Amino acid sequence: MHVVLVADHAFINGGQAKVAIDEALGLVGRGHRVTLFAAVGPADPRLAAAGVRVVCLDQDDIATTRNRLAFAVQAIWNRTAARRLAQELSVCDPRDTIVHVHAFAKALSPSIGVSLRRSGLPLLYTMHEFFLVCPNGGFYEFPAQRICHRVPMSLDCVTTNCDARSYPRKVLRLVRHTGLDHVAGLRDVFPHIVTISALQERVVTPYLPAGTAFHRVDNPIGIAQAPLREGPPGDFLFVGRISSEKGAPVFAEAARLAGVRPVFIGDGPRRDDLVARYPEAVMLGWKDPEAVAAAMRQARALVFPSVWYEGQPLTVYEALACGTPVVVSDDCAGREAIEDGENGFWFRTGDPEALAAHLRRLCDDDLAIRMGRTAYDRYWGSPLTLDAHLDRLQGVYEVVRRSAATRPDRPRLTRLAPLGSAAR
Repeated sequence: MHVVLVADHAFINGGQAKVAIDEALGLVGRGHRVTLFAAVGPADPRLAAAGVRVVCLDQDDIATTRNRLAFAVQAIWNRTAARRLAQELSVCDPRDTIVHVHAFAKALSPSIGVSLRRSGLPLLYTMHEFFLVCPNGGFYEFPAQRICHRVPMSLDCVTTNCDARSYPRKVLRLVRHTGLDHVAGLRDVFPHIVTISALQERVVTPYLPAGTAFHRVDNPIGIAQAPLREGPPGDFLFVGRISSEKGAPVFAEAARLAGVRPVFIGDGPRRDDLVARYPEAVMLGWKDPEAVAAAMRQARALVFPSVWYEGQPLTVYEALACGTPVVVSDDCAGREAIEDGENGFWFRTGDPEALAAHLRRLCDDDLAIRMGRTAYDRYWGSPLTLDAHLDRLQGVYEVVRRSAATRPDRPRLTRLAPLGSAAR
């Protein structure tokens, strides 16, 4: 089989690119022909060494561009990406090819939808976030610091500033999303969508064509099995971006209420504020994966207090693999990995008092150790390895190929919510 993976970046700069590159390396190792099509380089050197064909446009993203105006045009409609992808797909055999899109919002733009539709090839999309249906990609109001329940592109959505930076940037995203819907028809392009959590599917189903087939494929967790910790558990730990949407201030306040010391691995825009307000907090900065895993193994619990939906928060699964219970907010996808009271706890999203109550409970060493052992045994009973991921993914590929061979082209999406309507 020839697998064409489509992503914004040809190197690992986050979770999306890591999954795409891990898949490319894993699939070529299983004997498939693999092409990675990406906008932004440089390409990970492991790809070419393994035999993956890399088509990289060497374009900019928002972090590297020196011309913000030119990049704004690219972000709305990347003509070069559309043209080059069309060229690549035009020589692919539809009987032996599947096109698997991982990302488009950071550099490729919705323009690739036209090329994908015209290719006639079997298509699959992995939903790492929500850019396919939501202009800001997160169903989250950054200024108000709360989950957004508005219908995307409704009048209520259009007139609300939900962007993390400014309303003019929101307008740019609205323009891009208009092109996504009404020029590229990107929401209508993919009859099959991979989700990485049940919450994702529930959130996006009202905004996708009826009959869209969803396939659950968990992201792989790259952590080695190690023995359970010996000795008493340590501190409560937060790992990730120190920001409002990740719930870092909620953890800091809850730790103070519970009389425990919060430890943070990571960095972000709320770090300095939290240091000033909570001098008892320990800020360790970013650490390499081995150091993070070591810290998790020693922790009393991982606290994952995110106040937005998330996709499949890998930190939660990494902690479970380390034998560390997890206290997770109940509105985010991380709760799907936790059985409340067994390998961790749920708490009411955004509520420091509710979180503090669980921190106090986990000050009991026996409880923390028991829950950690349960977390470890359950995770390693069915670990999220790359091999398991590839097995599941190849099964989905076969379903998509068979479906494409028998299914006529789907009609254009017409089931759009009226302006000003409310989300269900």
